Amino acid sequence: MTSQVSSTTEQADEPVVGEQRKPAGAKDVRRLDRVIIRFAGDSGDGMQLTGDRFTSETASFGNDLSTLPNFPAEIRAPAGTLPGVSSFQLHFADHDILTPGDAPNVLVAMNPAALKANVSDLPRGAEVIVNTDEFTKRAMQKVGYGTSPLEDGSLDGYSVHPVPLTTLTVEALKEFELSRKEAERSKNMFALGLLSWMYHRPTEGTEKFLTTKFAKKPAIAAANIAAFRAGWNFGETTEDFAVSYEVAPAQSAFPAGTYRNISGNLALSYGLIAASRQADLPLYLGSYPITPASDILHELSKHKNFGVRTFQAEDEIAGIGAALGAAFGGSLAVTTTSGPGVALKSETIGLAVSLELPLLVVDIQRGGPSTGLPTKTEQADLLQAMYGRNGEAPVPVVAPRTPADCFDAAIEAARIALTYRTPVFLLSDGYLANGSEPWRIPETDGLPDLRVRFAQGPNHTLDDGTEVFWPYKRDPGTLARPWAIPGTPGLEHRIGGIEKQDGTGNISYDPANHDFMVRTRQAKIDGIDVPDIEVDDPDGASTLVLGWGSTYGPITAAVRRLRTAGESIAQAHLRHLNPFPSNLGAVLKGYDRVVIPEMNLGQLATLIRAKYLVDAHSYNQVNGMPFKAEQLATALKEAIDG
Repeated sequence: MTSQVSSTTEQADEPVVGEQRKPAGAKDVRRLDRVIIRFAGDSGDGMQLTGDRFTSETASFGNDLSTLPNFPAEIRAPAGTLPGVSSFQLHFADHDILTPGDAPNVLVAMNPAALKANVSDLPRGAEVIVNTDEFTKRAMQKVGYGTSPLEDGSLDGYSVHPVPLTTLTVEALKEFELSRKEAERSKNMFALGLLSWMYHRPTEGTEKFLTTKFAKKPAIAAANIAAFRAGWNFGETTEDFAVSYEVAPAQSAFPAGTYRNISGNLALSYGLIAASRQADLPLYLGSYPITPASDILHELSKHKNFGVRTFQAEDEIAGIGAALGAAFGGSLAVTTTSGPGVALKSETIGLAVSLELPLLVVDIQRGGPSTGLPTKTEQADLLQAMYGRNGEAPVPVVAPRTPADCFDAAIEAARIALTYRTPVFLLSDGYLANGSEPWRIPETDGLPDLRVRFAQGPNHTLDDGTEVFWPYKRDPGTLARPWAIPGTPGLEHRIGGIEKQDGTGNISYDPANHDFMVRTRQAKIDGIDVPDIEVDDPDGASTLVLGWGSTYGPITAAVRRLRTAGESIAQAHLRHLNPFPSNLGAVLKGYDRVVIPEMNLGQLATLIRAKYLVDAHSYNQVNGMPFKAEQLATALKEAIDG
C-alpha cells in the first residue's frame, strides 16, 4: 500500500465481477477485483484465529489487504449473547486498498447472536453462511428472535447458505478419539476450509501452522487439519455452493521487494528493535499489561538476542519509573500503555521532561474515559498527550497512520527522543494495533543512523580555569543537554524533579532561572526538525481534509471516491502533532474550507483553531469503530458544496 493516490479507486462495497469460467468437470469460477469477508461468532468460537489464518494465506497469495478484528472487552462474555460476539473482517483485493471495507460481501455467522449483531451491516445480495446447528429455540430467544430468521423471510434479500457446521465437523472427526465437545471446537477450522475453497486460498500454510501450534498435542493438530480439509471438500462437493471466486494478486499495488503481513503492534515492536540497533543502544521496556498495548510487551520479550530487556512491572507507575531509570543508565527506554495508564504515568513523564532524558511513551489509544471501551478504538488521547501534566511540560507527539507505518513512526519517535533528549509520545490506537496489512521489509542500510555520543569528560571551563561537567549545558543547535552515563568518572551530577539551575544542574528556586528553564524546554520542542506536511491536491481544490493517525485510510479512500465522481478536494495528513510542521499554517490558509475528521470530539481541530486561527470544521465519531469511507465521502461532499 502506498501513500500516493493511485489510479485504482476504492468505491462501492460490491466487488466488480470479471470473467466467469468453468473448467471441465469443475464448478463455475468467477473473478472478482476485491472481497470483504466477516467471520463472526461467540468469543469462544475462534473467530480471531480463523480470520488471522485466512489473512495470512491471503497475504502469501499476494493480495493487498486490510483487516478489522473486533472482539468483546470481557475475557469471556456470556456465551450466545450479543455482547459476546467476536468478529474479524478482512478486505482483500487485486489492487491497492486502504480500509477493511465498509460492508461485508460475505458473513460467516456461527450462531444467532453473530447473525443479529452483524446482519444490519450487510448490503443487499450479500452471501450469508449460517451454522444452522446453533439456531435452537433457546439460542434464538437469548438474542430476541421470536421466530427463526432462517424461516421467517427476514433474510430474503441475501444469498443464504444454511450449513450444519457443528454436525459436519463432528462427523468429519468421528475417527478421532475426541469427545463431542472437543470435536465441536474445530468447527471454525471447517468454516475456514470452506472459505478457503470458496476464494481459492492456499492451504499449506494453515496446515503447517496447526501442526506447529499443537505440536505437543498431535491428535488435536490432526483433528483440526481434518476439519479444515473437510470444510474444503464440502465446498467442492456440495450443490449449495455452485460458484467459487478468484481474486488475483495485487501485483501493480506493490513496488518490488519482500513483503509480509503485519499488525500495527508487531510493526511497532520491530520498529523499536530496529531503532535500538541503529542507535547501538540496548532496548529496555518497562511496562504493565493493558489492552490493546500488551502485545508489544509479549513480542519484545521474545527478542533477548537483540539486546532487548523487558520488565513486566506491578503497576503503570513502576513500569515507567523503571524505564526512566534505564534511560538514565544509557538505554533506549520505552514504556507502553493506553489512556488510563498514561494518566498514572503523567507525574513520571513530567520528571522525564525535567531530567531531559530520552524516553518513548507508547500510547495505544482506546475508548474512554476511565476503563471505557478496552477493546474498541478511539483517538481521544491527543490533548492528554499534549497537556496532561502539571506545569509547563512540553512533549513531542508522533502518530502513525497505518499498521505498517507503525514501524517507521517508532523509528522517528526514537530519533526525536535521542537527538533532543526528551520524552516522546507515540500515539497509535486499537484499530492500527490489531489491524494488519502487507509490509515491505526495509533494507537495513536504508534505516537512519541514530547513534548518539555520551558525555565523556568536562564540557565547561570556569572563570578560574577549572574544567567541570555541566549537565545542563546545551547543544546550540538542538538545545539538548549532554547524556552522561552514571559511573563515568568526573561526570557526577544531581538529578530529580526540583527545578535545576541552567548549566550547573544545581537545585534552584530563583524565579528568573525558572522562567528561563521553562522557556528553554519549550524552545527545544518547538525547534525539533520535522518534515513539511505534504498536500495531495492535483486539481487546485478549495477544500482541504486534514487528518492524523489511523484516519488516513478512510480519509484517503473517501477522497478517491470523490475524485472518481468528479469532485475536487485536497488531502493532507499529520504525523507530527507537536511540534506541527513549519509550513502547516501556510497550507491551511491556502484553502477556503478545512475539514478535520477525528475519532474524538474535535481535539486536533481545537489545536488548529487555537494556533492558526483557522475556522476548521470538525467531523467526529466516537463509537469505538473506525470511519467508513462512504460515510466520510458523504460528509466531505457536503463540505465541498457548503
